[in-house]
Amino acid sequence: MSGPRVLIADDQELVRTGFAMILRAAGIPVVGQAANGHEAVALAHELRPDVVLMDIRMPEMDGFEATRKILADASEGPTARIIILTTFDVDGYVYDALAAGASGFLLKDVSAPHLANAVRLVMTGDALLAPAITRRLVERHSGRASRSAANTGRLSTLTPREFDILKVVASGLSNSEIARQLNLSEATVKTHVSNILMKLGVRDRVQAVVIAYETGLVTPCGDLD
Repeated sequence: MSGPRVLIADDQELVRTGFAMILRAAGIPVVGQAANGHEAVALAHELRPDVVLMDIRMPEMDGFEATRKILADASEGPTARIIILTTFDVDGYVYDALAAGASGFLLKDVSAPHLANAVRLVMTGDALLAPAITRRLVERHSGRASRSAANTGRLSTLTPREFDILKVVASGLSNSEIARQLNLSEATVKTHVSNILMKLGVRDRVQAVVIAYETGLVTPCGDLD
């Protein structure tokens, strides 16, 4: 099998087994399964997966803390990209996990094709944001967001075109969708997105979106400054 190597972390065995079957059927290797956050951190360190599907509400250590620990472990090379799994489309822990560096989130009732596509998508650095869900999530939790001088300063390094691209990225569109909307080539959009991530000091577009909301560049009601 080829494709990203995946670790599944969820305290429900049926969920882990079901997701593993879906991914393997799609040709995506599942290298391990964890029943709690402690196991997820240990297996991520041992197996070095490309992607971790991470439940938030687990015993012993929740997925938010496990996410932080995994993403902080860069001693042996690049860390995994983490997709948060939740049964709730608005969950404060999901916002915290995205701000901590997770690459996106999915509801647990995701369809089989969408699950497999999502795993492949985060490896390309493309969008893994459900626009309607993201908007509600940020609207509920952005009141406690930190509009740091550092983030505001990084935004000031963006060109006018990069500002435009970031605003559209924050709406949850993929590179191909952005290209169509702004009448640009997809290659040009990818270059702009890469430059945005570099200037903001983040590795995923999800964190760029969080910064866009936290600094007020994009508002939860959808108005663009």
